[in-house]
Amino acid sequence: MTVLVIGASSQVGHFLLPRLDAIGCEWLALSRHVPTDDPRWMRGHLPEAMPALPPLAAILSSGPLDGLATWLTQARLEGTPHIIATSSMSAETKRDSDVPHERELSLRLRDAETRLITYCASRGMPWTLFRPTLVYGAGMDQSISPIVRAAIRRRVFPLPAARGQRQPVHADDVAAAFVAALRNARARGKTFPIGGGERLTAGEMFRRMRRSAGVSTIPAPVPRLVLDLAGALRPALRGALGRLDNDLIADNAELEAVLDIHPRPFHPEPATWQSGA
Repeated sequence: MTVLVIGASSQVGHFLLPRLDAIGCEWLALSRHVPTDDPRWMRGHLPEAMPALPPLAAILSSGPLDGLATWLTQARLEGTPHIIATSSMSAETKRDSDVPHERELSLRLRDAETRLITYCASRGMPWTLFRPTLVYGAGMDQSISPIVRAAIRRRVFPLPAARGQRQPVHADDVAAAFVAALRNARARGKTFPIGGGERLTAGEMFRRMRRSAGVSTIPAPVPRLVLDLAGALRPALRGALGRLDNDLIADNAELEAVLDIHPRPFHPEPATWQSGA
C-alpha cells in the first residue's frame, strides 16, 4: 500500500509519517519545503503545483481542504484512492460569527467539504473527514504556541477571564485517527469531530499553558472589561476574544466507537511549544 501524505511538514504530518512507518505502510510525502533528501519527499502544494503521482491506495491530507477539493476535481488519478482529510470545527463554531472573515472561513470549509464529498461520490472514491478542535503538540500551530513563546520571552503570562469550554487536541491523536481510518472500512463516508480527551475552561487552559512553559513567568490576569476593550480597539482580535466565553468543543463519541481513538487530556510538556517538537 502506497499513500500520499499532503501537508507532510505540518504538525499532523510530523506525527503521521512515523505512525505509517510503524504499520509498514509505504508513503510519499508532499510539502512546499522538502526538509530532507529522502527520495520519498516531493515538493509541491495544493491545488496548482502538484507533481505527477503513481497509483495510490490513499491520500492523507492535513493541508488546506479547499485546495484539496479543487485539485481533486482537476486531477487525473488512477483508481479510487481513499481520501482522508482534515477540515475544522470552525466550519460550525464560526458559522454565525459577527466577524465577516470568520463567517467566510466557515462557509469556505463547508463548501470544500461538500465539493470533496460530491466528487468522491461521483468517482466511487471512499472518503473520511476529520473536524479537529484546537490542534497543538508540535509547536507549529498559530494559536496557542505563539502565546506561550511570547510569554516566555517577556516572562509575563496573560490569564484571561474566560469561562467557555475548550477541548484542545494533540496533533499526534489526529495522526492516530488518520491511521485508524486508513485501516478501518467503517470510517468510510463519515465526518468525525475530534477534540481532546477532556473539556476545560479557556481560563484553565491558559493556566496549564503557563505551568507547561518550562520557565518562571509572572501571571497577568486579564479582566473581561479589558478583553472587551481590546476587541473594540483591534477588530482582528474581536472574534477570538468574543468567543472566550463560548464553548468550542467536539463530541468524540463516534470517533471512539468506530475508530477506537481516545485522545489524551491537555497536559502539555515544555517541549510542546518548541517548533518541530
